[in-house]
Amino acid sequence: MSEPTPVRPPRHRGIYLLPNLFTTGAMFAGFYAIIASIGGRYSEAAVAVFIAAVLDGMDGRVARMTGTQTEFGVQYDSLSDLVSFGLAPALVMYTWSLSSLQDFGPLWGKLGWAAAFVYAACAALRLARFNTQVGVADKRYFQGLASPAAAGVCMSFVWSAEKSGFSGDDLCFVTPAIAVLVGLLMVSRFRYFSFKSLPMGERQRVPFVWMVGAVLLLALLILDTARVLFVGFTLYLLSGPVGTIWGLAMRRRARRNPA
Repeated sequence: MSEPTPVRPPRHRGIYLLPNLFTTGAMFAGFYAIIASIGGRYSEAAVAVFIAAVLDGMDGRVARMTGTQTEFGVQYDSLSDLVSFGLAPALVMYTWSLSSLQDFGPLWGKLGWAAAFVYAACAALRLARFNTQVGVADKRYFQGLASPAAAGVCMSFVWSAEKSGFSGDDLCFVTPAIAVLVGLLMVSRFRYFSFKSLPMGERQRVPFVWMVGAVLLLALLILDTARVLFVGFTLYLLSGPVGTIWGLAMRRRARRNPA
């Protein structure tokens, strides 16, 4: 009579700590941005969102390098992005500028929080659409402005305005337009270069001029971080509509004048 096979206890499925620590750090930075904006520290809030963007860019790279990519990490990263690049920028812009519209009447006050909500809702829609396109869309391009870049536009605007001596009250009629425009670009069909095809691997070489450009960019960031970021993110924001319209015009010209 054979001995019964011992029954193994069920194996509990765990999560990988390292990449999820970066994701948690990004979400904490977004949460801190909200707290800082409530306390009136708007420059700190903007910097916190940029720190969240850096950490968000690192968690996926760490997961790929260490072979620790999981579905849990993908979903956790998406929720973190909603906090850091959806809710945090919307609330920073509201406490900094949009809330002051209520001084002009109840209707203007509703316009202020509606603009903040449009931005936050578009960020959520953008992230949901991105999750459904994983493995299908062209990795070289994003469809619509990515939420970290959208947050970069808004937070560099707040940061550079604060450094220039402008308060949110001074720009309360400009901020709603920026919030709504950036939000709509997130859910647009304009194509934005994703930078994922850039040579970043250890065996991939680049021309020497790239290193010179990186040094010059670093020097500019040191001289005036807020304004350089605002100019850079604004140019990236415009690249989507301009590039898409230019590509459509070239294709129409090619159809009219075939070789």
